[in-house]
Order: sequence, then structure tokens, then C-alpha cells
Amino acid sequence: MVEARCMKCKENVTVKSGKEVTMKNGRKALKGECPKCGTKVFRILGNK
Repeated sequence: MVEARCMKCKENVTVKSGKEVTMKNGRKALKGECPKCGTKVFRILGNK
């Protein structure tokens, strides 16, 4: 389970229905939504 910062709730939440994406610069990131309010959350991942 990965956590990301929700800007609406102003706290770290567990990402719901997260999907790994690749940004334009080639780095990986995780996109999903906040389980509490439904706002989109985004977290940049390390180069694993």
C-alpha cells in the first residue's frame, strides 16, 4: 500500500485504485484517488 498527500484533506492517505504512470521525463509516478474525499492524488516514485 502506497501513501500520497491529499491536498484537500491535508493529510497522507492510502492511494485508492492507484495506477503506475511514466512522466514526460521518464520517471515513474503513481496516480490514484483519495479514499476519503475522492480527489486525485499523485506521488512520484523512486527509480526502482
